[in-house]
Amino acid sequence: MRPRDFLDILHTAERLKDTLRHCTTSERRQESVAEHSWRAALMAFMLKSEFPELDMDRVISMCLIHDLGECFTGDIPTFDKTSADRVKEDELLAEWVDMLPGELSKEMSRLYFEMEAQQTEESKLFKALDKLEALIQHNESPIDTWSENEYELNKTYAFDTVAFSDWLTGLRQEILKDTLEKIEDEKKNG
Repeated sequence: MRPRDFLDILHTAERLKDTLRHCTTSERRQESVAEHSWRAALMAFMLKSEFPELDMDRVISMCLIHDLGECFTGDIPTFDKTSADRVKEDELLAEWVDMLPGELSKEMSRLYFEMEAQQTEESKLFKALDKLEALIQHNESPIDTWSENEYELNKTYAFDTVAFSDWLTGLRQEILKDTLEKIEDEKKNG
């Protein structure tokens, strides 16, 4: 890869630092897509010993690139994203990936196909971490930043996604405990 190509790719990816997500941080600052992707990748890195049979480098790669399409469309919360939104994001991302240098383009295309197909244990773990990270962030954010639908969504979201793993199911249960405690605290103190 030529140095100029490398810089051009990084300049595009840099947009995720300024692409804001629906959720806020614990300090009330709107979270960026880059921050979400980074922490999902960190989660994968930290779980290597829990999933020794998996190719965690591939899972980390999935976590790092999974939201690059949002460089072109911005972030739309999962509960607002339409099929048309998904198609547009996928098309723009595919155009960009096709323009990348040879092996990088092929590798990213393979990873996106694997993430979409959800057939491998690595892709299932990636998807679970993506969703769990969002739930953890919601629990860390002040509850008055939640939208009305998130009170119920945060109780049910991602249980189906983690069902393939007892460890992840246990983590999801712990996240639910935090959610319920946060909601109860609001009732007591609100």
